[in-house]
Amino acid sequence: MNFSSSIANLQGVGPSYQERLKKLGISTVGDLLYFFPSKYEDFSKISPISSIFTKKRYTVRGIIEDIDLDKTPQKRISYTKITLRDDTGEIDAVFFNQPYLARSFKEGEAIFISGETQFSKEGLQFINPTYEKIDSPSLSHTGRIVPFYPQTEGVSSKWLRYIIKTTLENRNLSIKETLPQKIIEEKELYSLKEALLQIHFPKDNASLNKAHFRFSFERIFILQLLLLQKKEKIRREKGVSIDTDIEKVKELVSELPYKLTDAQKKSIWQIIKDMEKNFPMNRLLEGDVGSGKTVVAIISALVVIKAGYQVAFMAPTEVLSRQHFDEAAKLLWKFKIDVGLLTGKKDLWRSKKLKGDTVPISRLKLIEKAKEGSIEILIGTHALIQETVKFKNLALVVVDEQHRFGVEQRAKLCLKKGAKIPHLLSMTATPIPRTLALTMYGDLSLSVIDEMPKERKKIITKIITAKKRSSAYSFIKEEIKKGRQIFFICPRIEESVKEKENSPWAGLKSVEEETETLTKDIFPEFRVEMLHGRMKSTEKEKIMKSFKNKKIDILVSTSVIEVGIDIKNASVIVIEGAEMFGLAQLHQFRGRVGRGEFQSYCFLFTNSKSEKTRKRLSALLSSKNGFELAEKDLEIRGPGDFFGKRQWGLPDFTMDALKNRELVEEIRNYAKEIVVKKSLLKKDSLLQKRINVLGQKLHLE
Repeated sequence: MNFSSSIANLQGVGPSYQERLKKLGISTVGDLLYFFPSKYEDFSKISPISSIFTKKRYTVRGIIEDIDLDKTPQKRISYTKITLRDDTGEIDAVFFNQPYLARSFKEGEAIFISGETQFSKEGLQFINPTYEKIDSPSLSHTGRIVPFYPQTEGVSSKWLRYIIKTTLENRNLSIKETLPQKIIEEKELYSLKEALLQIHFPKDNASLNKAHFRFSFERIFILQLLLLQKKEKIRREKGVSIDTDIEKVKELVSELPYKLTDAQKKSIWQIIKDMEKNFPMNRLLEGDVGSGKTVVAIISALVVIKAGYQVAFMAPTEVLSRQHFDEAAKLLWKFKIDVGLLTGKKDLWRSKKLKGDTVPISRLKLIEKAKEGSIEILIGTHALIQETVKFKNLALVVVDEQHRFGVEQRAKLCLKKGAKIPHLLSMTATPIPRTLALTMYGDLSLSVIDEMPKERKKIITKIITAKKRSSAYSFIKEEIKKGRQIFFICPRIEESVKEKENSPWAGLKSVEEETETLTKDIFPEFRVEMLHGRMKSTEKEKIMKSFKNKKIDILVSTSVIEVGIDIKNASVIVIEGAEMFGLAQLHQFRGRVGRGEFQSYCFLFTNSKSEKTRKRLSALLSSKNGFELAEKDLEIRGPGDFFGKRQWGLPDFTMDALKNRELVEEIRNYAKEIVVKKSLLKKDSLLQKRINVLGQKLHLE
């Protein structure tokens, strides 16, 4: 029996249990043994019965003196009560709805009991505790550090402890090591067999921590191998080698109404050098909101177009696509370049033949022009990756806020099958700590724009408590009277009637509620509109256009406003329930203002009295840039808030390990050695199988 064996081979796991375990994602022995506990309770400290005098968790060891099976007077619920005695005293333990225990227990039998005591008419008692007979060969449920697992109906933690322990103790179980022996020795790691035993049934906290470290190391190691293999695979693909017309680059740069920062210049140079190679570039351009990523992409596009090739530029929304189209059309007009906009709603064309005018164009015509090569840069939403859209000689794909765009997706855009794979430039305004960049995007090369244009004014940020709201509203009124516009961001669209009182979402304002309050009670003299993700795209576009044309004073929105909205006249952004957002996201919201000549402000509205919340939000006041904030957010909230635990399937202890940059870099270096040697990565090797399984789960492309 090995890890790939079906759980049907395990004694006690019949068809009904197999179905229940499937709900937990368990169908093989390997799935079962890698189904790690979600928490542990330390039941190893044995308390004398006489020391139990308050409501608390205890573990006791004693002899069963009396057994009583009865029903409660009113509801007639059956219960089994046992009296347990040790050398110091006696205590009762009550088990509801478990009449079979009256037959299972025997007077004079020695048992362990672990659980919480509660006061009743008869005094202090254990209620539904965990129990275990002392004559058991080794303890699983009491008298030790006890594991507790995620459960489903019909599968309890107690049953899982039993089945996992019997599986680990099965002599026919073959556990083959996944990590190279050299790494195990150098890092003094547990063997896989010992690590599995200690993570499920740790003998002490030190052993548990060592098991956690072993599996954190293993998961990060396999993930790094996967990313490095993807990087190596890309290097084997045939790409378009681009000859750079550096004079055209200089000409475009000289025409800009601002000076490029050193970080922008460095990023452009890295991209140009990558595109000169004969394998596809796979680069992530990372930079704060307003740091100038778009102009870096447009200069890169010019290099490709002047070498005789086409560019596809994809953005997540129609509003952002239109902004990129306007920017590209304006900057590239002097070079007589045809620019197209394909969104699925309103397609446009800016042609050198039409003296630079932007005109509507039918979708069929626009697609035809891309296919024949006369549209040199086609900008759009996901409409770009439809089957009907093809390019004659595509050499660069720019993707904004869509980090994964694989080789196969790029190849589908090419007109001919077997065409060379276009270069990829992904852009993100989410500052990512280096540790996570190595983990999330280790298959991509990284360019970082870590400085802002010198002409941008610093946005004044303030935490606004309930007492200070009225003065904040007065300030906003004065700003609107000066002709400025305002953003209000809310954490949700509508108020939920089902929200529990103790929920962190309870009492938080919704877009609909806030719009009504601002319109009727606070700013009745101003024009207030709302925007959220459930609206139709035509409606959203209409509202954004009105806001841009200054027909709306206050725009109330959800996080849909986060990406790419460029309103130079907006001077204040108010974020309701600021504690519900991550620091990186709050920083992106803040970047929606301060894009013009006016001094701008970010007000963080919060009703939270938590010191931790205040400390976290205060980081926004003192930070110099988004990268510094991202590091603080990683430290405070952990990696799960950057890329979702469910998406990556990494347990909490591995998530915590990702905070350790030195460890991640060390593991990456180990992985590089293995990829170079390749001896441990044969198709049928256990390590390669683990990499393949992880690749199927993560869908990195």
